[in-house]
Amino acid sequence: MIKKISRLTLTFCMAILLPFIASASDFQEGEQYTKISEKISTKSEVREYFSFYCPHCFRFEPLMAQVKKVLPSGTKFERNHVDFLRQASPEIQFMLSKAVVVAQQLKMEKKLVNAIFNYIHVQRAMFSSEKDLRNVFVLNGADGDKFDKLMKSFSVNSHAKRMKRNQEELTNKRALTSVPTIIVNGKYRINTDKIGKGNFEGNYKKLVSYLLTLK
Repeated sequence: MIKKISRLTLTFCMAILLPFIASASDFQEGEQYTKISEKISTKSEVREYFSFYCPHCFRFEPLMAQVKKVLPSGTKFERNHVDFLRQASPEIQFMLSKAVVVAQQLKMEKKLVNAIFNYIHVQRAMFSSEKDLRNVFVLNGADGDKFDKLMKSFSVNSHAKRMKRNQEELTNKRALTSVPTIIVNGKYRINTDKIGKGNFEGNYKKLVSYLLTLK
């Protein structure tokens, strides 16, 4: 009886989980994803290349929040802000790259990232100086003095410069031509336009999970 119950339980569980288990038959290289490197990152990661000035990136935020929730333990989600959009100068865009790092160090990433997106896409305002950015942070609960200190810090500047190098490495390989672009383990790029509209969110999360299993 115990064996029968165990088998029934296993069958029931598999029936529930099956729709969420991705396999090679669900996704094809060159279609839903592209291999952009022969090397794989040393640590498991999902990296989002995005810009605060990109309306698609703004609309992508809820999906990215769902992706983060289903990442396996030990897999890191990394934001990589880019500076090649034409809506602002490279200097202002680099400032916003630093803003991402500052928000993370203040442990207010979700709130402050949303505030920056809203400032640009909902309020239709423009950043013309660091003072504008500071006001957004302070109005959303950040400490102004900590903001000033972090924006000048070596660690924040180094991290933002690393974002720039990551961006240039991919653009030189023509692996990054638009945003948002999602790279899994430094090796696989998701081709969002090939996923299809039917159950887009579910298929997207399945694809991320599948790519994390590839070597």
